[in-house]
Amino acid sequence: MPKNSKVVKRELDDDVTESVKDLLSNEDAADDAFKTSELIVDGQEEKDTDVEEGSEVEDERPAWNSKLQYILAQVGFSVGLGNVWRFPYLCQKNGGGAYLLPYLILLMVIGIPLFFLELSVGQRIRRGSIGVWNYISPKLGGIGFASCVVCYFVALYYNVIIGWSLFYFSQSFQQPLPWDQCPLVKNASHTFVEPECEQSSATTYYWYREALNISSSISESGGLNWKMTICLLAAWVMVCLAMIKGIQSSGKIIYFSSLFPYVVLICFLIRAFLLNGSIDGIRHMFTPKVWDLVVSLPFQATTRETTTATLMLSWCPSSIFSLLSWQHWWCLQFWASKQMS
Repeated sequence: MPKNSKVVKRELDDDVTESVKDLLSNEDAADDAFKTSELIVDGQEEKDTDVEEGSEVEDERPAWNSKLQYILAQVGFSVGLGNVWRFPYLCQKNGGGAYLLPYLILLMVIGIPLFFLELSVGQRIRRGSIGVWNYISPKLGGIGFASCVVCYFVALYYNVIIGWSLFYFSQSFQQPLPWDQCPLVKNASHTFVEPECEQSSATTYYWYREALNISSSISESGGLNWKMTICLLAAWVMVCLAMIKGIQSSGKIIYFSSLFPYVVLICFLIRAFLLNGSIDGIRHMFTPKVWDLVVSLPFQATTRETTTATLMLSWCPSSIFSLLSWQHWWCLQFWASKQMS
């Protein structure tokens, strides 16, 4: 058949038409793929927007009203009951100045740097103890949980001490004080001093028999001490009222709870200066003896002083993370931490 026949031309036209259709179909598929890729990019942008919005919400976390309020909260937490009674007891027991000098060295080398590290981490991440450790590494979340358990038991123990303080406060409105003298026992024939109190002291007897009302041995179960139960309940009620609205309520109470103990300590200091032998006690505390200093260098004494340095700043339970989570991340922290240390 000749090449220029009509049948050959028709076949060529059909081939061209089919090839054009194939090109158009491929172009439509490419357009669909391009549109799909645009939708995926839009979805990714939406996710990025959600992340940014989430970070903004995280930045909207409640914060302390002022730097003074935060400093008082941190001081009230770090300078606790251990600073009032434990440190003077250990200092007097371990040689006064011979204990004070190694303690100050360990405080500067270990205590304050770790304290400042915890302040910085808590302020930058702005989360609680569990959240901070999960942020650092999800495998370390158990450390945050363990620190929360420690804080739970410490709160139970310290609130019992507050209950004791409330009991003594309620009993102090008497003259003479009930723990000033040993009680008298009367019978049908004569009156005599309580033998158990006479063998120890009036304060010791009142503490164990009147305040705690302990049993004679650990194997005997005593009854319910209603006076201490009421005082402990009052302590927990005060804590709940102070924390019921978070930092909005506790931030206002901090001005009293953090400053009033220093007023009491100043009163105790003035009273101590007026006692006989006060100058000798101060000289004993601030005068390090060389032999006692050498004796206190072994591992056990150094461990005790390191423990005291860490407990004085209260950074072990990681509760500082929670206090710093309500502080703005851009707030300068070095000055505040230096003042507290």
